[in-house]
Amino acid sequence: MSPPGDIVGAVTTGYQAWFTCEGDGSEAQCIGGWWHYCPDRLAMCGPKNCGIISWPDMRPYSKTYPTAFSTQGDGQQATLFSNMDDSTILTHFRMMADAGIDTVALQRFNPTGGEGPIRNVTTPRVARAAEATGRKWYCMYDISGWGNMQSELKTDWLSIMSAFACGPNYARQNGRAVVSIWGFGFNDDNHKWDPAACIEVINWFKAQGCYVIGGVPTCWLEGKNDSRDNYAQAYRTLDCISPWMVGRAGNIRDLDNVYDTRNLPDAKELASLGIDYQPCVMPGDLRDGARRHGDFYWRHWYNTARLKETGVGLGAYISMFDEYNEGNQIAPTAETKANQPPEFAWNALDEDGVACTSDYYLRITRDAREMFQGRAEITKVRPTEPWPGRGRFNPPPFVGLRARVNGKFVCAEGGGGHPLVSNRESLGPWEQFEIEYESPTCAAIKTRSGQYVCAEPHHDGQPDYVLIANRPGAGPWETFEVEQQEGGVIALKAHNGKYVQASGDGVLVAKSDAVGWWETFELVE
Repeated sequence: MSPPGDIVGAVTTGYQAWFTCEGDGSEAQCIGGWWHYCPDRLAMCGPKNCGIISWPDMRPYSKTYPTAFSTQGDGQQATLFSNMDDSTILTHFRMMADAGIDTVALQRFNPTGGEGPIRNVTTPRVARAAEATGRKWYCMYDISGWGNMQSELKTDWLSIMSAFACGPNYARQNGRAVVSIWGFGFNDDNHKWDPAACIEVINWFKAQGCYVIGGVPTCWLEGKNDSRDNYAQAYRTLDCISPWMVGRAGNIRDLDNVYDTRNLPDAKELASLGIDYQPCVMPGDLRDGARRHGDFYWRHWYNTARLKETGVGLGAYISMFDEYNEGNQIAPTAETKANQPPEFAWNALDEDGVACTSDYYLRITRDAREMFQGRAEITKVRPTEPWPGRGRFNPPPFVGLRARVNGKFVCAEGGGGHPLVSNRESLGPWEQFEIEYESPTCAAIKTRSGQYVCAEPHHDGQPDYVLIANRPGAGPWETFEVEQQEGGVIALKAHNGKYVQASGDGVLVAKSDAVGWWETFELVE
């Protein structure tokens, strides 16, 4: 296990720093136009030419550039920032410092291709901003589609990046300059290198005195699915392994499954080999409504912090700081639709109805770092409020379900194993449930003893589906649609398309086609 450094024990974020705007001077660098903001960078950024799916909160920036979008609902002109400006990168690094981010992984794509000019312009700006804010940073090569990677990677390091690696704020682990290579072993047409070539590159960087991180497939340990099957030795030649996670989990249940089936086996294997581990942590895809006003991000941090028990040299990698193109950024984002252009149809941070400040995910990062680095309790309950002082946004981990038809609390007799029935006057352990949302309108229901509620057929052959807490995990039969009703109550629809009702004897059954008095429940703390 490596000692604490700029990777092990540290919170790192990926940083694209790849946006340009018309009029920012990028034409002189052979870039020009709206690089990464628009499919056609040389056409004006506007409703018919826009490549981002989250709108930045532009209030923190001193220098901005007008777009062809209409005036925002809050009366502000629709503008965007450029990474060509020193002020933009310094602003980003100040945000990172405020959020407690220790280290920044600057993405570097094939510098001989179209990405080269913007990378060469932003790299010295990043070095200066890191020094000004006390952050560490390192080069993260993305070799996707880089045909001559094996030779050109070395040339780029020797001719350009190695000089930056000598700087005072360039990241070091175990006394060695950090370099990351993302893309070895992925089972697709963009990553076709022979494993021997990858091993040769890793060993070459080690010979240069570098600590080498590998951005590898999710299933690297098994050598299947997104991983090629003959890369075991290549993976184990690395100093640190960082499996990719974006697109691999869309809800909290997925994250828990990844923890059990990927993270824990990964960490145990790497601990036994003396290789460090830098798993990804994601805020969730804002486009798909996965964020659950911070609960998704916090659960990912909670699961990551628990990996320290394995004894592996552990860091954390946030995917990403500024990825407005994919909706998984933690940088300040429009709070509501009024804070973005009216023609911009994508979600704002209040996508599930909960108001969030634009810097909310930076604030979560600050609190998560305290947990990850051992200065705060490892807890499943998110401590960060989406909007401080605007009401209760941290629901308790367990709630009671009170049937509206009889005013009684739903009980899982014995903590599970029996049909749910609404027959209790007060809340005790058997009457408390955890509502695990996997989307804004879809959830599993779990008892305090850890049993999931299932809608399953009556054992006596009756057509109704009865609710019973008897499952160790959640699948389609253990998932319910949650529909908000007038008066602050909810209705639950089971997998059979029927609404759950508290029947005449109080037993909960999924049998109704419409919502009425018997089909509504109140959530009670």
